[in-house]
Amino acid sequence: MKRLWLVFLFFAICAVPALAGAEETYTFDPGETEKKPYHVGGYVEFKPILYGLDRDSAFYKQRFFSDPRGQNLLEANGRIQLEGYFEKNIFRIYAKTNTDLKSSYSGESERSTFYELYASLKPLINLKFDVGKKTMKWGKGYAWNPVAFVDRPKDPDDPETALEGYILATADYIKSFEGPLKTISFTPVLFPVYDHVNDSFGNNYKLNVAGRLYFLLYDTDIDLMFMTGGSRTDRYGADFSRNITTNFEIHGELAYVQNFQKNVLDVNGNRYQVEGDAVSYVIGIRHLTTFDLTTIIEYYHNGMGFSGNDMKNYYAYITRGYNTYQTTGNATLLGNVQQMAEGSYGRANAMANYLYIRFSQKEPFDILYFTPSLTWMMNTDDQSWSLTPDLLYTGITNWEFRIRTGIIFGARNSDFGEKQNDYRIELRVGYYF
Repeated sequence: MKRLWLVFLFFAICAVPALAGAEETYTFDPGETEKKPYHVGGYVEFKPILYGLDRDSAFYKQRFFSDPRGQNLLEANGRIQLEGYFEKNIFRIYAKTNTDLKSSYSGESERSTFYELYASLKPLINLKFDVGKKTMKWGKGYAWNPVAFVDRPKDPDDPETALEGYILATADYIKSFEGPLKTISFTPVLFPVYDHVNDSFGNNYKLNVAGRLYFLLYDTDIDLMFMTGGSRTDRYGADFSRNITTNFEIHGELAYVQNFQKNVLDVNGNRYQVEGDAVSYVIGIRHLTTFDLTTIIEYYHNGMGFSGNDMKNYYAYITRGYNTYQTTGNATLLGNVQQMAEGSYGRANAMANYLYIRFSQKEPFDILYFTPSLTWMMNTDDQSWSLTPDLLYTGITNWEFRIRTGIIFGARNSDFGEKQNDYRIELRVGYYF
């Protein structure tokens, strides 16, 4: 908790020059427009969260079986991100660090890592090489990217959050043309998985190869992707994005995964493995009105997701383990449940079909620097859903103030209905420097 209060104190110190500077007379310095060979900046955030717990849900029982909580749970979070680059001639180095601080019922924790750290070489105007830790950002979807074979999955509840990259080597070759095909580019990727090198990605001691071929054809962005090498099964993908009008865009992604394997439970709680090819896809639109209302709608099919019966068997297994622990004190079954949650059952949107709708209105009623938004996400198989209102204010230079509330609706044995929370209220106070 002390670390988090230090972060909060940092906000207060930084606020003094920021507020004082709001009254200064503007002056123009031509030197400020010259591009410098380096840049250093960052972001500091303080984020307290209040959870309203659902004490009857499966995931509450799984997490708090040995340490029951009340109706509410307060958690304090902090984040510090630093980034910078240095470039000279054809060379460039980029770094982005991330430190997460957390204080909750279980104690304090701190995790610091490089999100990105890579060197670039650009010997030609249309050719570049990158080596190091980097996020590739493949895919056109907003909430989901099934074709992002060499990136960590997004959090669909907060898809704009920066992600940690992987260690890899890549290149970009770009060529332009006249005619219907305006641009083509190729991005090969070497992706090693060894001890202490991307070892959480999949099978160790493999050198994986991935690639993306990009076209700008008839004003449509098209990508073709693949990944092979043994750390994960072979996979192929494609995406597209096209502006139908200036303010109306349609996009989609399709991923095909060969020989995908997942562990599931039967009605008796016995574990068995399912293997086969899987197809996942996203189809969506973005629309901007003349009064600055942005609408994003996406439908996601997760071919590697669980069916409703799969999840019901999992919830029943949690209940069985919870009852056994309450009666005998034996937590063996719940330990097995935890392992399966970390592997697949506990990930965000673990089931097969989801609908995502987001509305964001810039400066309604002429309230400057104010952007409210509303996000609705539904599991279309069991009709459980979440609703997230969001209020953002950026009226003070370099500062960001946000209040988000997540409300969950769903019956027992449904995707959202078995989450550990009924609701979540969070405040975010961030400062850019």
